[in-house]
Amino acid sequence: QVQVVESGGASVQAGGSLRLSCTGSGYTTTEYSMAWFRQAPGKEREGVAAISRGEETTVADSVKGRFTISKDNAKNTVYLHMNSLKPEDTAIYYCAAGLRRGTIFTATWRDYFYWGQGTQVTVSS
Repeated sequence: QVQVVESGGASVQAGGSLRLSCTGSGYTTTEYSMAWFRQAPGKEREGVAAISRGEETTVADSVKGRFTISKDNAKNTVYLHMNSLKPEDTAIYYCAAGLRRGTIFTATWRDYFYWGQGTQVTVSS
């Protein structure tokens, strides 16, 4: 049974930083591509960053230069490092595991098997 758990969400001021963590069981980060998505109220879930089994990474244009994704295979954990946060980054952030099709460069949220419950990030101006 696969479980995915996010942590690290918080309320911060604009310009601040956060690190989100995603860990779980029933899978390993060496087997699965992993990704971070976010969803703001009234908006569709959008991809933020992803990392492949082989540690290739991609980040959305909207966060490029501010967010990075990394993983620690020994801890079976994926991180989303968020700097220079903006109010428009406010959303629930979800971790996804396991691509059912495509690559991290082409996948949408529909292409991932497993999901966590999400962690809230709120950025105030």
